[in-house]
Formats: sequence, C-alpha cells, structure tokens
Amino acid sequence: MKIASVSIVGLGAVGAVVASRLTSFLGKANVQCIVDAERKARCERDGIFINGVKQDFNYLTPEDAVPADLIIIATKNLQLGEALESIRTSVGTHTAIMTLCNGIQSERDAAAVYGEECVLYGFIIGISSIHEKNQIRCPVEGRIVFGEKDNKKTDRVKAIEELFTKAKIESEVPKNIHLEQWKKFLLNVVFNTLSALCRAPYGAFSAPVMRDLARSVGKEVITVAQAEGVPLTQAIFEDTLSLIIGLDAHGKTSMLQDFEAGRKSENAWFCGTVNKLGKAHGIPTPVCRLLEALVEGTEIARGI
Repeated sequence: MKIASVSIVGLGAVGAVVASRLTSFLGKANVQCIVDAERKARCERDGIFINGVKQDFNYLTPEDAVPADLIIIATKNLQLGEALESIRTSVGTHTAIMTLCNGIQSERDAAAVYGEECVLYGFIIGISSIHEKNQIRCPVEGRIVFGEKDNKKTDRVKAIEELFTKAKIESEVPKNIHLEQWKKFLLNVVFNTLSALCRAPYGAFSAPVMRDLARSVGKEVITVAQAEGVPLTQAIFEDTLSLIIGLDAHGKTSMLQDFEAGRKSENAWFCGTVNKLGKAHGIPTPVCRLLEALVEGTEIARGI
C-alpha cells in the first residue's frame, strides 16, 4: 500500500507546516489544500509564508477536490464540523482520515460522519508555531503521533509512516495511541485551563498554590480516564507537571494566548469533555465543572 495523494483542511500553525512538507515530497498536484472560495482567493492573492518563505500550495474549494488516499484535518475543534463537511468530495473507498485536533473527541465526531473504518487516531506534539495573518513562524515542527483505534500496525499505518518519513515529518506509532492521546489531553485540560484563568505563564506553575491546583484538576482527569479504560496514572501527571515547570518560564499555553487575543477557547473540548464523561460514568468532577463554568463565564463577559 502506498499513500500517493493527501487532502489537508486547516492551513494554520499546524496544517500549513504539514502541507509544506507533503507538497515538497508528493508534488503540488498531489496535495489538495481544501479552503472555501473566499479563503482561496485570499491565499492565491496574498500567499502563505512559513519562516519567510512563500508556499506554493494547491488551493481547492471542496467542490473541486477529488478523492485522496489520506485526509489530514488540522483545524481547531471549533471548526471541526465545517471541516468534516468540506472533505466529502475527498473521501473515497479507501481514504484514511486523520484529525490533529486537541482533545479526545474529534475521532468520534469523524467516525460518526464517515464510519470508524476510515478514522485514524492522531495528534501533534512538541510543535512551536505562531500564525499571524498570512505569516507562520515555526522554529520547531514537532511530531505527529498516530495509530489505529485497536493499535494494530496495519498496512495503512505503515504506508503513512513511510510517507511521513520520506516527507521529513517526524512521527511515532505508539503501542497505545489512546494512552498517548490522554497524556496530551491531561496536559491541555490542566495547564491550558488554569493558565488562561490565572493569566499564568509556565513559570507560575512552580508556585505551590499552582501545583496544588493542577493536581486537583489532574486527579479528576485521571479518574475519568481510568473509567474509560485508559491507564493514566498520577506518576504520568507528575512527569507532565515537571515538563511544564521545565519550559520557558515566560512561555504561554495556547489557551492563554486565545484569552489574550480575545478568541473563543476550546474549553468545551477540555474541561467540558471531562465533565461529560464523568457524568456518563457517574464520577463527580466538581473542580472541572467549576473551571468550565469560569471559562465560559469569562468569555460571555467579554462578548466572545
């Protein structure tokens, strides 16, 4: 099996970087960058620049796209519904769909539309990329972690792994994709949420009060994860806390950046998901419920 064509939705800080690598390897004609008509006109007029280099992308509206071997969705969760609709013409008989959205819900949403057999589980980690207008600055491209729902090393997983290697995209197929996904989800729920509400850079989590807050949120995430059959542990949380404390003290989470820029956050996919799953399993999540309400209330007060 070979992956010869790719469609990408979401040309932001993540998607454009992935599209650039794939276009360089597969060629412009074999990588469809799916955008609406307005965005297509703007991109063709102004271009997209990565680290100062203008990208030669193949911009197509959904109506003009054709079936691809692989579809990568790199939008935020807020745009996922629209993205899933936009790929209908890109989905063929053997198309694989990979979402790189934050959280643990996007694969379920994609499967509800196109069927579980199409969907791969995935996310990106370690990327440092800032998107402003048509300029993207990306000193560190990160790593795509992906796999099948049942963690089997199927032919399509091997083919995508080979594609990423040849396109110079760092990737990993872990033994348990769900555990790895929940590790990142744990990080997002705890540190994105608290940093945004407290306006706290990474360095603030060195303070005992912030560490205690983080542990109280993490405890609820771990309990819900275990109810979902995912072996998340307190030791994993402590490693994550140490990782955060070891980052640039002045660095900021994406959710804090959203707050500062007046953008709506992914709160519903972070604490909101923990609360929904907790309710489904009969597990109280009082800290996450409070945090979800505080973020929502803050956004309402700011008219976001």
